[in-house]
Amino acid sequence: MTILRKMFSLKWALTTLLVFAGTAVCVRLGIWQFDRLDQRRTFNTQVETMRAREPLNLNAGVPADIASMEWRAVTVTGEYDFENQVAMRNQYNDGIYGFHLITPLRFDGGVVLVNRGWIPAESDSLPDDWRVYDEEGTVTVTGQIRLGQGKPAFGGVADALPMDGSRLNVWNNLDLEMMSTQFPYPILDVFVQPNREEGNVTPPIAYQPEIELTEGSHFGYALQWFTFATILFVGYPFYLRRQEINR
Repeated sequence: MTILRKMFSLKWALTTLLVFAGTAVCVRLGIWQFDRLDQRRTFNTQVETMRAREPLNLNAGVPADIASMEWRAVTVTGEYDFENQVAMRNQYNDGIYGFHLITPLRFDGGVVLVNRGWIPAESDSLPDDWRVYDEEGTVTVTGQIRLGQGKPAFGGVADALPMDGSRLNVWNNLDLEMMSTQFPYPILDVFVQPNREEGNVTPPIAYQPEIELTEGSHFGYALQWFTFATILFVGYPFYLRRQEINR
């Protein structure tokens, strides 16, 4: 009996299908890891390219393609609108639970949201409680351009605006598109992540996420999955041949 006929014989047909399925899964996982590697490289290029450019002064004009400038240094001078600020829940500073205060900043080119940073959860987190962190008058904010994000593909909790049309004051995600529907004016489709002042322990405490500009382990993982696929697809016929010889 040839190996091909034996593979699809009544005795081995189910095993053969499982081997083929396992091979296909391993190949797909390998391709997925290469996709992840490509995404990582694209991200690294974006960060490095934007960080190499001069800081963008929003007061001098807002570029039409500003949404393509994530991670670029930015500066803007204006006045905060504390009446319309919101907060992000589930934020921590040195292990202490709190919120991030998201405040609209009015400037001569429009309105941009600023993630002013962490505040402690010392009360019921009502907007009136946040007013102790007001910064009156004209302020200059320096930081990085960031894009908003809705609910992550895996995990997280989606936000939903109240059915009665009232404001949603505390959010799970910094979803600029959804947030824009409840402000009384248009906002930019990016927000500003201010730089943290060294030694600052007075809320709101700004922060910048730590970024690792490496390719990670995706290439190695991809090779592993393709190796497993090869072992299954090539090794299975040899196994059957060995069974035939030893019979």
